[in-house]
Amino acid sequence: MSKSTKALLIILIILVFDQVLKVWIKTTMMLGEEHRILGDWFILHFTENNGMAFGIEFWGENGKVLLTLFRIAAVIGIGWYLTRLIKEDNPLGLVVSVSLIMAGAIGNIIDSVFYGVFFNGSLHQVAEFLPDKGGYSSLLHGKVVDMLYFPVIKGHYPEWIPFKGGQQFLFFRPVFNIADSAITTGVLSILVFQRHFFKDHHEAQSQQEEYAQTGDHEKKENPFSETGTSASGNDASRQEQ
Repeated sequence: MSKSTKALLIILIILVFDQVLKVWIKTTMMLGEEHRILGDWFILHFTENNGMAFGIEFWGENGKVLLTLFRIAAVIGIGWYLTRLIKEDNPLGLVVSVSLIMAGAIGNIIDSVFYGVFFNGSLHQVAEFLPDKGGYSSLLHGKVVDMLYFPVIKGHYPEWIPFKGGQQFLFFRPVFNIADSAITTGVLSILVFQRHFFKDHHEAQSQQEEYAQTGDHEKKENPFSETGTSASGNDASRQEQ
């Protein structure tokens, strides 16, 4: 199986799992509803957000549109980079990592672009797919569906900690989705396992540039360069004549 086929399969698998779970959550649960899968450690908690991964938001509706457009541009750039990595026969681990990032980005783009048109609101009701009265928003204004919640550790900060002393501590607080997980996994994989690739690539480029500069410098200073040899040969020919 070629690297391009593996990359395509990874992207498709992530997208299918991400979208199936999101559509199921959206069409069976109301906003704020939850199902406990593994006690208090793993909960399916339905929430939506307008912003970036893990519920981060900025700049209201204008920020939402800008973020969606940025995601689309980023996916185009990632797709170009992934194609280049495959053509240059780079390590499979790097191809897999970039594929995960691309799949996650596409997954959240689908929510942002289409969910506002495909579904009505989920507040105090279970949303319908393609409702007769239209969706809850317009194109590019959809909300990203999040549901994975892992409040593994609960407690309180010690009293001696400035500003936080005595306040409740919860890890892991953010609610996220499969697309977010794919992006995070891809980035961490690059940082932990693929750093040597970028280091080696940078060193190879530096060596090529240094070699090119050295070659140009030697041509300028070497009296026996092609130009100099040609000129000396012409002088010798004249003397013989």
